[in-house]
Amino acid sequence: MNVTKTNLPGVLQIEPKVFGDERGFFIETYSAERYLKSGVGEIFVQDNHSRSAQSVLRGLHYQLNNPQGKLVRVVRGSVFDVAVDVRLGSPTFGKAAWTILSDQNHYQFYIPPGFAHGFCVISEFADFEYKCTDYYHPEDEGSVLWNDSSLEIPWPVVNPHLSEKDASALPLSEIPKEKLPVYEDN
Repeated sequence: MNVTKTNLPGVLQIEPKVFGDERGFFIETYSAERYLKSGVGEIFVQDNHSRSAQSVLRGLHYQLNNPQGKLVRVVRGSVFDVAVDVRLGSPTFGKAAWTILSDQNHYQFYIPPGFAHGFCVISEFADFEYKCTDYYHPEDEGSVLWNDSSLEIPWPVVNPHLSEKDASALPLSEIPKEKLPVYEDN
């Protein structure tokens, strides 16, 4: 597998080795030992699968007291996937990294705990799967406005389909400081 570091510390684009021939392909999508050597050492406790239609945008979400690291991939279709550093005091606070994930490139994106995450479907629909390092706690979730201009994210849509929660999220600069995770220099 090929691992590419992004402009955000700990956020990784992972290109798994694909074995294919005229019959189809095989991919090992996760191996704890191999991923640990590549910088992804967290234990995953929950797997999720969502299906979304074209132009659906989900995010940008994070959990404050129970932060989730996520290893994400697309098994059908394609998405524009984004990570944003929302950790107060981080040298990269407010910076974003993004990639295209698809059933053609088989890329994965690792987003560490403390980062906000979101994606937009750019195909007719997409099946999106992700592993999480903590359980989902809806009462602990925070959201950053998807089109916050300070984040400089080049979203591939202008008028995405949003949930009510995502449409009413605040720009990062307007989120109360006590509602953001704090950077811890390890």
